Amino acid sequence: MKPALIVHGGAWDIPDEAVDDCKSGCQRALAAAWSILAKGGNALEAIEAAVMVLEDDPVFDAGYGSHLNRDGRVECDAMVMDGATLRAGAACTLQRVKNPIRLARAILENCPHMMLVAEGAERFATEQGIALCKPKELVSEVEHEAWLKCREDQHAAAHHRGHEQGTVGAVAIDQSGKLFAATSTGGTCCKLPGRVGDSPLIGCGCYADSEAGGVSCTGYGEAIMKIVLAKTAVDLLRQARICVDTPAAEPCGVFSGQLAAREAVHLLAKRTHGTGGLILLDCHGNPGFAFNTPRMAYGYVALDGSFVTAV
Repeated sequence: MKPALIVHGGAWDIPDEAVDDCKSGCQRALAAAWSILAKGGNALEAIEAAVMVLEDDPVFDAGYGSHLNRDGRVECDAMVMDGATLRAGAACTLQRVKNPIRLARAILENCPHMMLVAEGAERFATEQGIALCKPKELVSEVEHEAWLKCREDQHAAAHHRGHEQGTVGAVAIDQSGKLFAATSTGGTCCKLPGRVGDSPLIGCGCYADSEAGGVSCTGYGEAIMKIVLAKTAVDLLRQARICVDTPAAEPCGVFSGQLAAREAVHLLAKRTHGTGGLILLDCHGNPGFAFNTPRMAYGYVALDGSFVTAV
């Protein structure tokens, strides 16, 4: 099977001055992952590589440069899911893990549970050979200044850099047909300590099923959770599409990846009035993406092997 790859850097009101940085980040994430897939490597290693690039880039809300919570600390969440087994690895409210996706993968592969949080998750990280960092090492100057403004003005958090933004994710299929999806985030600006959004929740911020496809979401987490957005999009990939222009309104195949993405985001807006976006690959490797925010940073590998990035 021909490998396939798609990544995102969040759906939000990306300002003009950040567009090039967002596209560059997605380009580098694609390059890191595709260098693995093109050589016959597995999809899990590829999406881990892609997400780590995005976590290390302070333009995105994941890993270093994440939003700070009300107490001025970074708390990150991440998840990865295996489409073949339906197993997942998720880690939440991490304050001392530089690359949360590494811990999510370790949980997927080496833990009997599928989600670990806070101190227990960080203890497991050390047991898996993942070094812990100092909390301040995850704090960027930009986000620290934003946090100071949020403390002074209760309305500042709601308007900081376009509300909920910068969550990152990736979906990949390798040449053996294995499908994995991943999402990583720092959450919302000035959130309550301990708040967990959609990103590490199975079916909400991420989902993978080799029989249908894989999805990674971004946006307003509390709304995304209400409609289980990632699972909703995957289920649409299985659904027969009715051709209303035929006399008998007969089924005419399943939803395409692009149509499934659009329908899922439309449902998000219709049922919750929430904003966000998603990327997906169907089980054949066809990409799809949709968002109802002003912009979303994303990139995918085209059929000819070229990288397509956009904001």
